[in-house]
Amino acid sequence: MIGNWEKSKALLERARGSLAGGVSSPFRAKAPMPLYFSGGCGSRLRDVDGNEYIDYQLAWGPMILGYAHPALVEAMRRQAGQPLAYGAQHELEIAVAERIQQLSPCAERVAFTSSGSEAVQLAHRLARASTGRPRILKFEGHYHGWMDSALVSYKPSAEQAGRLEAPCAVLPSAGQVANAADNVAIAAWNRLDLLESVLRRHSGQIAAVMMEPVLCNSGCLLPVPGYLQGVKDQCARHGALLIFDEVITGFRMALGGAQQHYGVTPDLATFGKAVAGGAALSVVAGRKEIMEQMVGGGVSFGGTFNGNPVSLAAADATLAELARDNGAALRHANRMGERLMIGILALAQLHGVPLKVTGFGAAFALHFTTRAELRDDRDTLDDDAVRLREFLFRALQQGVQIVPDGRFYTSAAHTEPDIEETLAALAKAF
Repeated sequence: MIGNWEKSKALLERARGSLAGGVSSPFRAKAPMPLYFSGGCGSRLRDVDGNEYIDYQLAWGPMILGYAHPALVEAMRRQAGQPLAYGAQHELEIAVAERIQQLSPCAERVAFTSSGSEAVQLAHRLARASTGRPRILKFEGHYHGWMDSALVSYKPSAEQAGRLEAPCAVLPSAGQVANAADNVAIAAWNRLDLLESVLRRHSGQIAAVMMEPVLCNSGCLLPVPGYLQGVKDQCARHGALLIFDEVITGFRMALGGAQQHYGVTPDLATFGKAVAGGAALSVVAGRKEIMEQMVGGGVSFGGTFNGNPVSLAAADATLAELARDNGAALRHANRMGERLMIGILALAQLHGVPLKVTGFGAAFALHFTTRAELRDDRDTLDDDAVRLREFLFRALQQGVQIVPDGRFYTSAAHTEPDIEETLAALAKAF
């Protein structure tokens, strides 16, 4: 059992003297504790105290091939010997855009950004320009980045949320001005009847309906059968665009993302995380006439680091590996995750622990709850957070690292022995 994190604790104290809060992303400063890492390979990470972990955090998702994948390392090493940025065009931009076109059903045209939050802002601007309408409809619990106009009603409390039929627009961060929510409409997810009522209430005002097609950021909840197609049909009737936030599901749920898996093609989609295997890259993809507004159509968009050569070299290598043998690596990642989901649920039942496991193989989450069904963000509000925190800490002591909200990501590098070792460790945690 792991119990020595003294060097991590010392580094955290040192970091608090220079980094705000001691971390580069405050989301990381959560239970069980912020660790400092010194290396890793495949499915394993090693911290500065010499402890090794089977890792299911995958840097919060990007490491779809695992750590230090040879093809990815070589591609980035080769590109790093060239200029790190041109501020101009280079062939890798075309090559990666063409790969994304081949894989993603909606990708008639592609644009690159550095972060998912930036990609969302561009998608919103394109939708508003295309429709001439001001509002974006988003769903409770769905996360579309930290910027003011997108960070609305992300995990509101029951007291804040208001009535299910007419949810309040909740601003979760200090420093957000009240009018940040003026052009956002909120709806409860996974209920077509409630969506229809919100669209009617804001008739002629909704530029786009945006969602995570699988609610990965609030418990890895799946859409009910027919829901995604129903949303697309409602968007068509009300003249709104459909935007999928596939920052997590893209190149993870399937080669073509959730849109390919469910057979529902949005007008626009945002991608990130897995697209470059850990390098800083995000993508907006969509219909040609919408995307081309950035060139001669009046939509302003730019960025010094857009199309960064090193990031695109990583993406080119990552997408090539994921597409090899008709997606064998991604099928393996999902298969390993499915085995883990089944095994964890069996362990919980064996130990008499009320638990729900939701999601899909390569991205799923644990809920310590007695609820029979988890359908939307509100259903997760009575999850036992104390029990989850205790479980995560005990798992970490057994050498298993999990995302602080109970999420597991599996990669192409996880093996059957990894899964067996993980289940044996989690048996002790239970």
